Amino acid sequence: MRHLLTLFDFSSDEIHRVLEIGNDLKSKLRTGERPSLLQGYIMGMLFEKPSLRTRVSFEALTGQLGGSSLFLGEDVGWGTREPIQDFVPILTSYLDVLVIRAKRHKDVREAIKYSRCPVINGLTDVAHPCQALADMMTVQELSLDLENTKIAFLGDSNNVTYSLAVICSKLGIQLSIASPAGYQFEDDFIQQLNQEAGRTVIEQTDDPRMAVEDAEFVYTDVWTSMGQEAENAQRLKEFADFQVNAMIMKKARKEARLLHCLPARRNEEVTADIIDSPASAVVEQAENRLHAQKGLVVWLLTGARKPVHV
Repeated sequence: MRHLLTLFDFSSDEIHRVLEIGNDLKSKLRTGERPSLLQGYIMGMLFEKPSLRTRVSFEALTGQLGGSSLFLGEDVGWGTREPIQDFVPILTSYLDVLVIRAKRHKDVREAIKYSRCPVINGLTDVAHPCQALADMMTVQELSLDLENTKIAFLGDSNNVTYSLAVICSKLGIQLSIASPAGYQFEDDFIQQLNQEAGRTVIEQTDDPRMAVEDAEFVYTDVWTSMGQEAENAQRLKEFADFQVNAMIMKKARKEARLLHCLPARRNEEVTADIIDSPASAVVEQAENRLHAQKGLVVWLLTGARKPVHV
């Protein structure tokens, strides 16, 4: 039985296979074909945090593939009304797959320890692997030359950036991260990613203009994530020079596309004219949450044990 806590759990070949299945199912959906690959399967979604794209995309994909889903919010009291070691084995004995969106990464790690079905990290304070899978599906679709693609990320080195860095390392895609001092990853993490890639593919800087030079994709995220509201005023000052705007986009390649995991705070991390421009790929990127996660769920339930025929 396999789980997805972070993308360190998957090999590069397995990531490619997940995306291959997702792309195939995306093509089928566009022709009206919805294979019943999840017929009889039940997905549970245990969410401590609010969600739009994660919840709807997982519920939709399960229904489109013939399965059913159960949304479990904070009211179920996991980790409060009863301990995880009592709650999770019983819950997962009812389910075929469990998606967890948690405040604390360690709680998902502990849930995996006791789970009787595959667990998917739907977001924690450390990682957002499902977003990174959708990001790579989008990059593969839009890149003019995938082998020479460069992604620039401007903003906080947060859970989204973490998973983006890991998947770029796994797939050998160049990523330049620009964050203010004090908001960057530890050097050891960057070195680990480059060692696993076998060459330098991940770079980190405090100069956003340097980061976007020759980039085909310019990626950003909110400067203040859920749970960091008390830091908002300070973060607005610290990140002011990292806004994605017309000047920054001109430093990238002429055909550069904007990526954003959403929701966006317009005219903070990205100006409205850029997110609404033809350069913006945020809608395609958000749609690919559905398709990339289809590939993930199908692979976890079937392909991790035997070949998947879609």
